[in-house]
Amino acid sequence: MPDTDASIEVTVVPGIGAIPAAEWDACACPETADGGLPHDPFTAHRFLLALEESGSVGPGTGWSPRHLVARQGGEAIAVAPVYLKGHSQGEYIFDHNFAHVWQRAGGQYYPKLQCAVPFTPATGRRLLCRPGCEGTGRAALVQGMVQLAAENRLSSAHITFCTADEAAAGAEIGLLHRITEQFHWENQDYADFEEFLADLSSRKRKAIRKERRQAQEFGGHIRILIGDDLHPEHWRAFWAFYQDTGARKWGTPYLTRRFFDLVQERLRDLVALVLAERGGRPVAGALNFIGRDTLYGRYWGCIEDHPCLHFELCYYQAIDFALERGLARVEAGAQGAHKLARGYLPAQVHSLHWFIDEGFRDAVANYLEAERQAVEQEMETLAEHGPFRRGSPRPLLKLE
Repeated sequence: MPDTDASIEVTVVPGIGAIPAAEWDACACPETADGGLPHDPFTAHRFLLALEESGSVGPGTGWSPRHLVARQGGEAIAVAPVYLKGHSQGEYIFDHNFAHVWQRAGGQYYPKLQCAVPFTPATGRRLLCRPGCEGTGRAALVQGMVQLAAENRLSSAHITFCTADEAAAGAEIGLLHRITEQFHWENQDYADFEEFLADLSSRKRKAIRKERRQAQEFGGHIRILIGDDLHPEHWRAFWAFYQDTGARKWGTPYLTRRFFDLVQERLRDLVALVLAERGGRPVAGALNFIGRDTLYGRYWGCIEDHPCLHFELCYYQAIDFALERGLARVEAGAQGAHKLARGYLPAQVHSLHWFIDEGFRDAVANYLEAERQAVEQEMETLAEHGPFRRGSPRPLLKLE
């Protein structure tokens, strides 16, 4: 690990509320100084505060805040959202196999340190530095994480869904670099949805048009609500959708009901809520967060099943919204090779990892190298057999 400038002090803060919003956001989203949206809405102070104040993270959740703040001359030059984790749930860069091996060898894998946005598989900066302080700020935060883990004899420290630039910098100073994949839609300066479809093979165009027709036949109408168009009753409906999906997929929903109240109160300018309504009531919905150049799909749910409605609300309406807003991409969440047929291409996802045991670290390094080769081969195969016409190839997506 690199030596940190002696003039930089790194402190641990057990709650985002103890850090002034202006101080945090000067590092996390300095671009909002012009009044616009953040590149990454999830690392903004108000989003992380909503997670904590709603009880979605904190006591009893397995996510205990241990945020890092690096100061030089009394000024915060870098911050990082860090948590002491008691499990591996809600992360989406899966390390359950590491935990099983560690514990079978007689060790205690948990707790561990996790630099991440809870429950949010979206790429963005994790080592949040004031402009011009990237080099010293990143080094200080990594040093702080490793020191915190080592001094407390924790098994490991992880930085997940970081940028490719952060991953390269972390690998240079000795962290293990992991590459996994998601599926993202990229805007190739399309004028509208039809121009996007024209880029696809004939068979895929027909399939998507058929799905959109089937979805629209559910017997109601679809609308997208943003900002002040959102009202508490919309969140009451979405809570029912969210609970249903949570019960189907992971048993207990991660987010509390209070979180959605706080989204309405403090974050609705960052939200695009797609609702399908029938007979005067919402029957399905998809929640998206809006970044400066990206739409982030987060949650979907329904109380009625209708053919293709999931594809319409989660994927096609998101593309429509991105085209209307001139956004560069749609990140539709974790996993899901079925997104490929709908115009979403494989994209690299980056994470960084440190283990206190050198022997274990070497074993994981070998595993990650083999995994990386397998992921890259899979991505190339998927891209080659993707939905686009032969005459309009698309590169593998590497997020900066």
